Amino acid sequence: MYGLGTIDKGKIIDWGLTSEDYLNYRPGPPSSLFDKLLAHGIGVEGQSIVDLGTGTGVMAIEFARNGCSVTGMDISSEQISMANLIRDWECLDVKFEVSDCEILPFADHSIDVITANQSWLYLKLDKVIPEVKRVLKPNGKLVTSHFSWLPHVGSIADQTEKLILKYNPAWTGSGYTGEVPLSPKWALNDFNLVGMFYYDEEIPFTRESWRGRVRASRGIGASLSNDTVFRFDNKHDQLLRNISSDKFTIDHRIDAHIFSVKNLT
Repeated sequence: MYGLGTIDKGKIIDWGLTSEDYLNYRPGPPSSLFDKLLAHGIGVEGQSIVDLGTGTGVMAIEFARNGCSVTGMDISSEQISMANLIRDWECLDVKFEVSDCEILPFADHSIDVITANQSWLYLKLDKVIPEVKRVLKPNGKLVTSHFSWLPHVGSIADQTEKLILKYNPAWTGSGYTGEVPLSPKWALNDFNLVGMFYYDEEIPFTRESWRGRVRASRGIGASLSNDTVFRFDNKHDQLLRNISSDKFTIDHRIDAHIFSVKNLT
């Protein structure tokens, strides 16, 4: 997401607290994102890919399903444990490592693609950018992407956000307009933009799965106490019963930027 300011006014965010809901209710971007990335040469069979801030491994696992050699990295051991469960269920050849993602344990110019879906904003760019430049092969690519709900005025997402803010006023993730820059400012000195796209897709939910999706967000499960999460979830359930049927869709904006490293040939 872009243009949302300082992340939650310094509030501590612990994704490990959300791991169970994350596994069950945040399945990751739809297949359309991977189709579009493939059209840009990302996720081709045999590519070496490192997924930063992999969470429960949704991006890494999809690339592994397509025959890529993948390592997923995340600072949360709980998230990595969930990623390993999925890997083992599917008997996939993908590695997961607990790491802050800012020191990459790979040889110079050894990786084809580095991805960061919904996670680049959490990294210390002064540390990770030199590492990305170091480990990417000549003609290697960095891909940053997002999969974000759009809180159109009066929509289910909009009313959910208003409730989140009552329980977590520090949350800065509300009000996303869907604006996607041609190229983000942080990339200008170090990367060439070689591709980008964005589009909207309606994502289906039930009341239960939307509640789980929201619990597995930084505004709720990753930053509030168990008791506060419980009280929020009860209110959210009441809200949804008043404003929605059991099945509905939430409009999401999906975007990706694809970069090569400047002066790396």
